[in-house]
Amino acid sequence: MMRTKTLTMAALATATALTLAACGGGETSGDGETAAAGGDGGGATMRLALNQTEEHPSFIALDNFGQRLEEATEGRYSIDVYPNETLGAQAEALQLVSDGSVDMAIVSGTQLENLNEDFLVFNLPKVFDDVEHQMRVVNDEAIVGDLYASLEESNNVTVLGGFTQGARSVYTTDGPIETPADLAGKKLRVQESDLHIAMAEAMGASATPMAFGELYTGLQSGVVDAAENNEVSFWTQKHYEVAPYWSYTNHLVGLDYLIINSDLLAEMSEEDRAAFDAEWTAAYEEHTELWATATEEAIANAKAGGATFTEVDEAAFAEVLEPLAEEFITSESQQALYDAARAAAE
Repeated sequence: MMRTKTLTMAALATATALTLAACGGGETSGDGETAAAGGDGGGATMRLALNQTEEHPSFIALDNFGQRLEEATEGRYSIDVYPNETLGAQAEALQLVSDGSVDMAIVSGTQLENLNEDFLVFNLPKVFDDVEHQMRVVNDEAIVGDLYASLEESNNVTVLGGFTQGARSVYTTDGPIETPADLAGKKLRVQESDLHIAMAEAMGASATPMAFGELYTGLQSGVVDAAENNEVSFWTQKHYEVAPYWSYTNHLVGLDYLIINSDLLAEMSEEDRAAFDAEWTAAYEEHTELWATATEEAIANAKAGGATFTEVDEAAFAEVLEPLAEEFITSESQQALYDAARAAAE
């Protein structure tokens, strides 16, 4: 098994190098290793893997990040964003950042949770009240500094900060819900995660793990009766066509992380690192604004397409979801992160 995995990753790295070369993302040095492409000033062009389209807020904010960074460092650093999983899905991109084949990537909290279980804390339902609270926590070094550095020695990966995925709510095929009792007997599609399965069951539904790409057909055919996501995905994936009843459970605020190869980050001069950090702050702030606008547009478009949006009994959902923290938090470090996150809401 180990030999097969090693060969698979080697093949992936080779394929990625070929992709980067074809896209003009890298040059081959005299010793045969792939080096970052030079900009106008001979600087390093960092390659960033993304699983979203060019129209997504993440791509726009990251592309602008790269342009500002190039100006701020006078061409010593710039960023090329590769969207649409061009460099592989998130699990592959994480490995490629680790070994230096790719410089940076956007990955979900679930991916990092597989490497350090403490990341689970920020995936818990109700740990964040809203997007504003979430972004205040996940970009506060006093809270997350040790967590974000925890993968450097073991995986050569540094976590830089977070992009919101927005608040997630439930949408259904046959009428709105207002309390957990209304989900009884409904098959709710969830991600393949023990936590997400427990979350669905706590809300009263029958958890049904399913690939996201299969969800539209699953809702249309009755394989599942409900799903949970943010408004942007509800609109862009056209799920409002087959499950038009959106109910504001707001049970979870989703999160993506920007990661970078630790060796690359350590090579930056003090001046360039300061510029990098400043422009990253501008990037996640811009992304948050873009996400808010995209959410408003998605709601308006879905309503025009026939969807309805219903408020729920928030206290009833909070009551059934809060015990999940006690169930899934299993260490002192996780409890400390959870307590710090909740304190930041007050």
